[in-house]
This record gives sequence, C-alpha cells and structure tokens, in this order.
Amino acid sequence: MELFDVMRATFSAREFTGDPVPDATLAKILDHARFAPSGGNRQGWRVIVVRDPATKRALADLSGIAAKRYTAQSKNGENPWNTIDPPRVDAATIERTQAPPHLTEPIAKAPVVLVLCVDLKVVASVDQDLDRVGVASGASVYPFAWNVLLAARHEGFGGTITTLATAQEPRIQELLGIPRHVAVAAVMPLGKPVRVLTKLNRKPVSEFATRERWGGEAL
Repeated sequence: MELFDVMRATFSAREFTGDPVPDATLAKILDHARFAPSGGNRQGWRVIVVRDPATKRALADLSGIAAKRYTAQSKNGENPWNTIDPPRVDAATIERTQAPPHLTEPIAKAPVVLVLCVDLKVVASVDQDLDRVGVASGASVYPFAWNVLLAARHEGFGGTITTLATAQEPRIQELLGIPRHVAVAAVMPLGKPVRVLTKLNRKPVSEFATRERWGGEAL
C-alpha cells in the first residue's frame, strides 16, 4: 500500500477472526516499527508479547475497572478521564456501571496482545514541573505504537491502542514482572480484522490548524 493510503485507512480494529498472528509476521511488524523517533534516539520502548489466555483475560479485566468510569462519564455527557473537569458522577454510580464489552473483550479474545512500555529512566519528561498532567513522555513511545499499527495494516492485520488498563499500572507491573520505573503506555490487541474499514471519519484540517496563534485564521 502507498504511505498515504495506509495512513488514511489504518483504523481501530477490535473484532478479530480466529487467524493467528505468526511470530515471524509479528517480528516483521516490530522490525519496521522500531524506526519510530524517540527523544535522543534512546528508544526506551519495550514490548511484552502476550498470548496466554489467562493473562489476556487479566489485562481485559483490569481495563474494565477504568472502563466503568469512562462509560459512566460518557453517559453523563462528560469527556471521560480528562484532568481539567472533575467527574460529575459519584463513585457509587461508577461502581454499578457495567464496562461495555467492546472496551474489554478485544483484549481477551485477540490472538495476541502487545503490552507497550517505556523506560522512564531514558525519557526526557520536560513538562514534569508544570501544574498539569504530563504528556511529553508519550512522544518517546506513541510514535512507535502508531508504527506498529501502520505496519500491521500493511501486513493485513489490525489492532488498536488502548490505555484503560494503564490506570491499574501497579497491578500490570506485578502481573508481568515489569520494573517500577517502566511505565505501561498501552495495551494493544492485534489480529486479523473481521471487517476492514477503508473510509475513516475525521475533522477537516481547517477545524484544528490555525495560522500564527490559537484562534487564528484557519489554515
């Protein structure tokens, strides 16, 4: 596929056939993904390849904990898990909310799940002293994560970057033996998509790109 075609047709796949993702194919995907940029070219990403059904189930269940709040806030008209507006739903409402299967079951049912991590000892978290949640660290791991999905799409596979499980990072670290200084950046189910989407819905450039300053003339 041409580069622009891959970029415009790499969708979030959550339903998979029973086809396996062979180790050779997975190694090829990761071999291409590793050319993603990172701060200082330190390449702090690490990947744990999970095929064991019990471990995948555990990761799905851990995702379900944060999915309860995500769903409760969404139903209440909120942008879930944002750090600016406090939740308007109480803890009891969140607890009795059911986690939708589409947010958890792809992790349990995918042929393979990649747990993408980043070593915080090598990441320049330059926004760490700002009075807000840090985002700069992601620049050294999420380009790699996206490369994985682009390469998977090229090979006829698909997946999605999920982050709900990261709210339970200490439990994932214990489950997989991950050191405390290594952050869990994403849990990525991969497989052969049941349906292949070729047209994605995105905002036009004029809605998010402005000239010279915030609120300036649309590009």
